[in-house]
Amino acid sequence: MNEIVRFDRFTKRYGRTTAVSDLSFTVQSGRVVGLLGPNGAGKSTSLRGLLGLLRPTSGSATVFGAPFAELAAPARRIGVHMDGVGFETGMTAAKHLRICAAAAGVPDKRVDEVLAKVGLDSVGGRRVGKFSTGMKQRLGLATALIGDPELLVLDEPANGLDPEGVRWLRRFLRSFADDGGTVLLSSHQLAEVAQTIDEVVIIRGGTIFAGTLDELTGHGQHNLEDRFFELVDAGVPGA
Repeated sequence: MNEIVRFDRFTKRYGRTTAVSDLSFTVQSGRVVGLLGPNGAGKSTSLRGLLGLLRPTSGSATVFGAPFAELAAPARRIGVHMDGVGFETGMTAAKHLRICAAAAGVPDKRVDEVLAKVGLDSVGGRRVGKFSTGMKQRLGLATALIGDPELLVLDEPANGLDPEGVRWLRRFLRSFADDGGTVLLSSHQLAEVAQTIDEVVIIRGGTIFAGTLDELTGHGQHNLEDRFFELVDAGVPGA
């Protein structure tokens, strides 16, 4: 396996407020890694730092061995969907994706392919303003897939999905990784992603735990969710 993502003592401060402190972990190719923690733990800040949307106060975050800004044709290597990023509501899903395809330098036929992949092929001509929250999440995933990337970076991808949608997302991400892709996703709910991820990174400002689910539970000695909340409540990086 190759190293795809590396956070090395990544720290971001806003004045006297520290959003993330000394965050360190790696993501290897072909793995699904969950970045977990309560709301306000620094998950979105960390992903934005990885994607070059903000500069760390200290430390670094690199992808494919380099800062995001130094990558050639990043849209062809990294697919991104950030929670809270809206769409132009008067635009159809297909038109939105055609614009993204042009920006990524891929042909229009890719639009139909990604709509089918996320189960929106029957509503590509519908305006996004009429989409449910779950449909918008699927459109966000389609947007991330438009460049046929090697890595998906997804911020709270299960938000707004019904139970069937969550099951579909699990299967999709597992298939993406099994086909050689890599996934880094954030979530504040372990139960949503536990059946999908290979490894978990728990943060609350800094790294509290990084490893496999088996390592998190002590190979079955502890209940998964109890152990997660125990670490989150303690909130001591490095525990």
